Parts: sequence; C-alpha cells; structure tokens
Amino acid sequence: MPDHPTYKTILLFGAPGAGKGTQGAILGRIPGFYHCSCGDVFRNIDISTELGRKFYEYSSRGELVPDEITVQMWARAIHARTILGDYKPAADLLILDGIPRTLEQACIMDEHIEVLKIIHLTCSDEEAMFERLRRRALKSNRHDDADEKVIRHRWEVYEEETAPVLQHYPADTIVDIDSIGSPARILHDILDHAVPQQDSHFKAFEG
Repeated sequence: MPDHPTYKTILLFGAPGAGKGTQGAILGRIPGFYHCSCGDVFRNIDISTELGRKFYEYSSRGELVPDEITVQMWARAIHARTILGDYKPAADLLILDGIPRTLEQACIMDEHIEVLKIIHLTCSDEEAMFERLRRRALKSNRHDDADEKVIRHRWEVYEEETAPVLQHYPADTIVDIDSIGSPARILHDILDHAVPQQDSHFKAFEG
C-alpha cells in the first residue's frame, strides 16, 4: 500500500488540440473541482532541487524524461498544493490533464490516483484539429509550433505513445465526447458525467 494519499481523479484525455487545457481550466473554477495541468507543473520546475536538476538535464538535451522522474515531479507538485491548501483532496475532485502520457506513467500513477472517470475528448476530423493547433500556436506567438510538420509529428507521437493509455483503464470509466464545437456545448457534455462523480464525492465527504 502507498504511504501517501490516493487522489480521486477525473482524467481529461485526448489528442493535442482537443481542448483538455481549456475545459480543465473552466472546470477548475467550479467549487469542488481542482484542475492540475501537467504542462503548468513542468513549466514551473525548481531546478535547484535534485529532482528538478534531473528533469532539466534530460529536457535541455531534447531527450524524453524518464517516466519515473516525470511522475515524481508531478507527485511532488500536487503534494505541495495540498500543503498550501490550494487543493483539498477530501473536498475536491482532481481534474487532471497532460498526464499520464505513456502506459508506464499510467502504471506508476496507480499509486497516486484513483481514476473515477475518463473524459476522452475525441475528434473525427483531423484537419479541424490541426487548424485549431495552428491558431493556438499563432495566438501564443509560438510560430514553430504552427508548422505543419511539427503538428503532424505531435499527433503521431500521441497515437503511438499516449492513445494506448486508455487500454490501462476499465472501459466503463471512459466516456467519449466530441471536442469539435463551442466550448460551452463541450463543457455541458463533460458536466453530464463529471457532476455525478462530484455528487458521490461530496456525499462520502459529508458522511
């Protein structure tokens, strides 16, 4: 058994550009949900720590950071947020996006999270998704990320390394939601599945 808490979690899952960050940020503003973006965690790494130095050594060389180190970095960051009181696991459901990205990460994270529901943001129109990524990159002034080759490579990496993560979880925890449409409509569809999870969590907390 792990000697640390297991966080009750809703995973936001999907290809690059599916809107995980957008929907996660909206959900995180609703009391009882706490949004954690893995990207935000890693952009704020303290490289003066031993773990931070290890992470930086790999990323600065353009190499993939080992899954064990990636999960350790995430676990340390989320624990810090509980200490600060930003995230209260007894009252809040964790809305997580950007991790796990590999099957190995999913296996390691079983010690840290109890996945109640997986919101799988899907898209049957790849070109529409690519256009969304191009617009996002240009809006953020990341012109390199708007390159067609870069976008298609990210998609290929997702299909090869991340999409198989879904196989790690029971099929009845996964719900597919079309990610092409207005943010409000997509949020509405997500809440249909997230609200019952929050209701159950609050009942257990109150009991």
